Amino acid sequence: MVERRVTVASKVGLHARPAALVAKAAAAQPVKIMIRKDGTGPVEAGSILGLMTLGASFGDEVVLAAEGDGAEAALDHVARLVATDLDNTN
Repeated sequence: MVERRVTVASKVGLHARPAALVAKAAAAQPVKIMIRKDGTGPVEAGSILGLMTLGASFGDEVVLAAEGDGAEAALDHVARLVATDLDNTN
């Protein structure tokens, strides 16, 4: 299992638009990506509802995890999104 720790950069956290963008990117990867926050169980990063119920706010650290062929690149891609302020992107 490969993991990446990343800090949520969007001011609204992983809610609304940022959650939709991260979920879309995660769902498009060749491996299933899970995401968790300290004190919570993992949820699928490709699920908007899962991301929103995670309750990850601005500045929270989350852990992305995946395994299998392409896991490293998939996690790098999704981690970059989580670490980007997605509130006002087009």
